[in-house]
Order: sequence, then structure tokens, then C-alpha cells
Amino acid sequence: MNKSPLSRTVTVLNAQGLHARPADLLVRMASKYESTILIGKDGELVDCKSILSLLTLGAGEGTELSLQADGSDAAEAIESITHLFETGFDEKNEKNEMQGVKPTIDS
Repeated sequence: MNKSPLSRTVTVLNAQGLHARPADLLVRMASKYESTILIGKDGELVDCKSILSLLTLGAGEGTELSLQADGSDAAEAIESITHLFETGFDEKNEKNEMQGVKPTIDS
């Protein structure tokens, strides 16, 4: 490995943060690659292929994470994982879904 690891900063966009569902998607995506993939914040990097490690990050909405990949398919891994973050892990922002809806009372 003569090359240094590739790195990128990603931001958690989904309202619920990096909870179990997106962490599972992230592990599944990372596990498709042979490269070593690390992600973290504040200088703490964890294995992107470990759901428990990901959940310990406590990454809420708006958290910036450092993503690093080292290996033969590192560039492809970085791109795929970045796409997951950019799409908010395909989660709908349900914060205001019920805003303006008034309950009805049958008489």
C-alpha cells in the first residue's frame, strides 16, 4: 500500500441521525468492499463495517464525519458511502408530516 488512504468529509442529513437502520445500510455498503473503511468524528475513527462501532459515534443530524478508505477499491467505496449520506439514507424527513392536521371527532 504505497498510496495514502482516501478521505472525505460527509454530513449526516437525515433527521434521526445515524441510528440503527442507516448504520445497518452503511455496514452493508462498506462490507461490499475489500478496502479498510474508517469513519469518525473528533479524531476518533471506527470500523465502518461494525454496526456497534458506528452506533457509538452518536452522530445526530448535522454531524460532520471523516470518512477514510484504504485499499484497491477505496475510491469506489468512498463514492458509494458518500452517496448514502448525500441521500439521507433514503429516509423521509417526517418532522412536519402531521403539522396542520387537525383530529376529527365523530359525534
